[in-house]
Amino acid sequence: MATPLSLDILGIGNAIVDVLARADDAFLAAQGMTKGAMALIDTERAERIYAAMAPGVENSGGSVANSCAVAAALGAKVGYLGKVADDPLGAVFRHDITAIGAHFPTAPLVGGAPTARCLILVTPDGQRTMNTFLGACVTFGEQDLDQDAIAAAKVTYLEGYLFDPPAAQAAFHRAARIARAAGRRVAISLSDPFCVGRHRAAFRDFVRNEADILFANEHEVTALYEVASFEEAVELAAKDVSFAALTRSEKGSVVVEGDKRVAVPAQPTKLVDSTGAGDAYAAGFLAALTRGKPVWECGRWGSIAAAEVISHFGARPQADLKALIGI
Repeated sequence: MATPLSLDILGIGNAIVDVLARADDAFLAAQGMTKGAMALIDTERAERIYAAMAPGVENSGGSVANSCAVAAALGAKVGYLGKVADDPLGAVFRHDITAIGAHFPTAPLVGGAPTARCLILVTPDGQRTMNTFLGACVTFGEQDLDQDAIAAAKVTYLEGYLFDPPAAQAAFHRAARIARAAGRRVAISLSDPFCVGRHRAAFRDFVRNEADILFANEHEVTALYEVASFEEAVELAAKDVSFAALTRSEKGSVVVEGDKRVAVPAQPTKLVDSTGAGDAYAAGFLAALTRGKPVWECGRWGSIAAAEVISHFGARPQADLKALIGI
């Protein structure tokens, strides 16, 4: 008899291959990019930017896939659902996600759009500007949900970037219902303030009615609630979810649980590349939470993981995270 599937975290997100390269502010301006933002681009623009970029480093990426990699490095049992194409980049992604030990049951897209890629330009100040061609990602829908994997996971973690296609929004709601019916928790990351702006009402509804755990940075959470101050956003988030983990870059993070507010300091580090900081923080937080750790310890794990990831180029950990945290 097969052993029942048991997961700590199941991520659902955009399966993307990241191409990272260094660039200066003049390059961003010449390409008409908004520094620090994520823009969705078509095939033609993807090819133009790629041709103009400095030589890049290719890694499997996508926000929640990055979180899964960090959580796995911390000893969590992880699974991942996301759509790649049946093409060479899709094969690279599948190899990388399974190599970290992730359960990845999603079938590839055959005969459609190619695997997604994100062209990430990192300026000397460590800021990343992202240009995303979603390709096969946008075909992810309810048919790609693995009910057994969702029911087997302590937390199903949903990527806000995947909120753009209507089919994926429907899949999020169904995944949340499956998780809650199994007595599991649902977490969501807001991903990007522009993404929040595009779907504010739908995000607000999902956070209030479907999510148990909210991850957002200061800009995203104030955009969600349309308030000017971080403090106002904290109070509103506290009413909507059981936990909110809200990051503020070098100011650290605030973890909200009911009436409790826990301020977690940022870990000192040298910023080389901010790509994946929020992904790593969420991974550390969830890896600790699924082990039954208190919220301040969840925040500490998140901060250490984020500090490690921003200390080098690329969004996947390079140091021994278990040793850094002391587990």
